[in-house]
Amino acid sequence: MLQLVFRHDYVFGYQIRASIVFYQKTKHRHFLEWLKEELEEGYIRDRRDGMTEYTIVGPRPVTSLLQILRPHLRLKQLHAETALRILSQLPRGREMNPKVLLELAKEVDHFKELNYSKKRTNTSETVYKFLLDKNLLNPVETDS
Repeated sequence: MLQLVFRHDYVFGYQIRASIVFYQKTKHRHFLEWLKEELEEGYIRDRRDGMTEYTIVGPRPVTSLLQILRPHLRLKQLHAETALRILSQLPRGREMNPKVLLELAKEVDHFKELNYSKKRTNTSETVYKFLLDKNLLNPVETDS
């Protein structure tokens, strides 16, 4: 998954969050525990509906795992390739700027079409409005 997440402590208001989630019935939680031990990343949580999730979050661990899994994927091949392309463009730390964030937010909007997103509230349009409201975007020059 790639998501646009609002962060009140971020200069540009939003971050692009990368995550991979494995799901299993809670009675088979031991498989997810084994996987977590092997990968040495992420966290496990039991849901109230009898399912357990193993979640890995962050550009570095998600990129590493996608590179390992990519040759073996069948159903999520396009997801992995798209996520890797977007993550490879993600600037590190202070290299982020409003223009780059907005362009990557548009890429994340396209990524959502690959998933079964039910209630996405943060989109590139949301990011654009935030950046505009905070005067973080340069005005567009037009011909007179």
